[in-house]
Amino acid sequence: MPALAAPLTKADFLTDYRLAWESRHASLAGRKEVFMGKAKFGIFGDGKEVPQLAMARAFQNGDFRAGYYRDQTFMVAIGQLTWQQYFAQLYANPDVEAEPATAGRAMNGHFATRMLDEDGNLTDLTQTKNSSADISPTAGQMPRLLGLAYASKLFRQNPELHQFTNLSNNGNEIAFGTIGNASTSEGMFFEALNAAGVLQVPMLVSVWDDHYGISVPAEYQTTKQSISEIMMGLQRDGEGQPGFEIYVVRGWDYIGLVETYQRAAAVCREQHVPVLIHVTELTQPQGHSTSGSHERYKSKDRLTWEEDHDCLHKLREWLLAEGHATELELDDIEKETAAVIKTARTAAWAAFFDPIKAERDEAVALLEKLVADTGTENTLHEQVEQLKTNPTPIRADIVRTMRRILRQVRNEKRSFGRRAVQRHLEQLLAENADRYNSNLFSQSELAVGNIEEVPATFAPDAAQVDGREVLQACFDANFQRDPAIFAIGEDVGKIGDVNQAFAGLQDKFGELRVTDTGIRECTIIGQGIGAALRGLRPITEIQYLDYLLYAIQILSDDLANLQYRTKGGQKAPLIVRTRGHRLEGIWHSGSPMQMILGSIRGIHVCVPRNMTQAAGFYNTLLRSDEPALVIECLNGYRLKETIPSNVGEFTLPLGRPEVLKQGTDVTVVTYGSMCRIVLDAAKQLAEVGISVEVIDVQTLLPFDTDQLILDSIRKTNRVVFADEDVPGGATAYMMQQVLDEQQAYRFLDAQPRCLAAQPHRPAYSSDGDYFSKPNAEDVFDTIYELMSEDAPEQFPAIY
Repeated sequence: MPALAAPLTKADFLTDYRLAWESRHASLAGRKEVFMGKAKFGIFGDGKEVPQLAMARAFQNGDFRAGYYRDQTFMVAIGQLTWQQYFAQLYANPDVEAEPATAGRAMNGHFATRMLDEDGNLTDLTQTKNSSADISPTAGQMPRLLGLAYASKLFRQNPELHQFTNLSNNGNEIAFGTIGNASTSEGMFFEALNAAGVLQVPMLVSVWDDHYGISVPAEYQTTKQSISEIMMGLQRDGEGQPGFEIYVVRGWDYIGLVETYQRAAAVCREQHVPVLIHVTELTQPQGHSTSGSHERYKSKDRLTWEEDHDCLHKLREWLLAEGHATELELDDIEKETAAVIKTARTAAWAAFFDPIKAERDEAVALLEKLVADTGTENTLHEQVEQLKTNPTPIRADIVRTMRRILRQVRNEKRSFGRRAVQRHLEQLLAENADRYNSNLFSQSELAVGNIEEVPATFAPDAAQVDGREVLQACFDANFQRDPAIFAIGEDVGKIGDVNQAFAGLQDKFGELRVTDTGIRECTIIGQGIGAALRGLRPITEIQYLDYLLYAIQILSDDLANLQYRTKGGQKAPLIVRTRGHRLEGIWHSGSPMQMILGSIRGIHVCVPRNMTQAAGFYNTLLRSDEPALVIECLNGYRLKETIPSNVGEFTLPLGRPEVLKQGTDVTVVTYGSMCRIVLDAAKQLAEVGISVEVIDVQTLLPFDTDQLILDSIRKTNRVVFADEDVPGGATAYMMQQVLDEQQAYRFLDAQPRCLAAQPHRPAYSSDGDYFSKPNAEDVFDTIYELMSEDAPEQFPAIY
């Protein structure tokens, strides 16, 4: 058994007692601030203070946390949160200096450390205590936690990674996870624990068990009402054997907690054995959140028990019984900590509110001048006075008032005062766009748009090969170039994925870099997110696009908004590789683009028509620092393509469509496998005198950043949007982008048309494909009808 750390002293005990009471007073004060209207909502860590102090004593530089919103005591104990920052988040202060975790973008209790410097580069993660950015969905932290731990395994076992000394100390880092007992009912929890046991990674999970999930007690949550009992099958049989170590400790037993965490962390860190610590008999003195009172659903006996077993009261009893402190010493600490929190709260409110008040006063001064200039004091004065006398204005009040007043003076003569208000409003809108709308994507030099474009080159005698071989050569070249790149997924390793794009690469680069996984899409993505957060370059494969649904929640809630919710403080440049569109059957022909486009803004979406285009996107993305989803054409792996001589170096820009065929009568906007079908139809249409311009958008996010489609519509004055999604799906998205964003409606002489699949999954068989998704005849008829409306004599009705 690993040796434990040096025993704690009286000074350590009193330091922890002081911090525990600071945290308790912070929780109590936070609840009051919500009820006073100074914050919208509050959720706090009261009742969990003592186990978090014990966990913090086992947490070292280089370690990572993926937790949930009860962990305030822990974050302060490791020096990554101040109480003023705690209240700044409660007030939603958008100043990243005041609230560095989320810049006011997430409600309180969502913790994160800033892992990027001002240029968007990773700092030395081995010299800091790190917290990945929290999310609210229950158990949603678990997939990412797995990836954080998996990175340590790679850093330890892959000698090629030992050079990255700013990212890891040879895999010495533990990934600490925290979760409430009720949230362990989620499938993501079980999936992540099973994967950690299979992978044998240093993942230490603490379950804070206070017996409830909001109002629902444990008997409705967990078999046997004990997560540790039902997970005992994971317990390893002995040192060197696969499995977990599982510990159970009471949440008010200070010394038992300290010893348990020291022992558990030593095993986890040194042996890379995952650990589950079930912390029982915890309480939640203020209930779940400010949304209600726990007295509504807890019995009197339970409330009495919770008061008796409050971990702070138990810690006080222990300190007195062991002679480590006197009643007077502890009373003084409790009074002093209340004062500390009051000071932090007052400072945080001033830092949040004073700038808003100054903005309000400046706006009022300009508006009063406008009122005087327009001579309409009687109609406008009341609105200005209401803003002026508002005791707690928010920025929306300022902007709303200015916009409404400018609306009312629209018929007045343009005065100096009116222009001054307009200019100030523009300034405020720009400032608030930075506060609330910025950093959805990377703003570093490695952002996708900054990657140098390198055209593909082809030798005169270039071979015609299966499309999968183009990808295989691309991945081979990139794996040689960058040792931080690895690929994981179902069937990716030994057989090289079901379509053979990784064939032979496991033998060449080793199992750590080209790795099979179990069937667990959610945690495959999480495994990639956590590893990417730590500076590695994972490619995670989802075998078919239809199966992305298993992982869409993690992609949406975690990866897509990571840079946004940290305002550029963290990044995870994960590449998700999958395949879809035409093939056979309900669950292997998916094109759920509407779902994807609506749920993962913040992740680029590439829809290459062939494998050469896909290789160009991979080359670009593997040199950038942004996440992306690449959807390859499922029916394209055996089609012949010319392999570029610079297959691992050429890059394709994202957001730039390609004109596949020039035309003058109709523009067809499409992507993916539909490109071949539209080109077939265009050839048939040419035979009857209709000239079709075919445009492959190539990426849906971003979409046509240079407005090349607009140029085409200026020429043809007609447009058809075609794809394999359901009606109103990606075709509607493309139409909105072109007609609304690019304002192409100004150049249309005919109704824009959308051609999509049927509103159901595609039926099996070739006939099922033909009658479920658009075919060349559908494209022909749609375009022919469009032309017939304009020139019925030249193009008489077919049917």
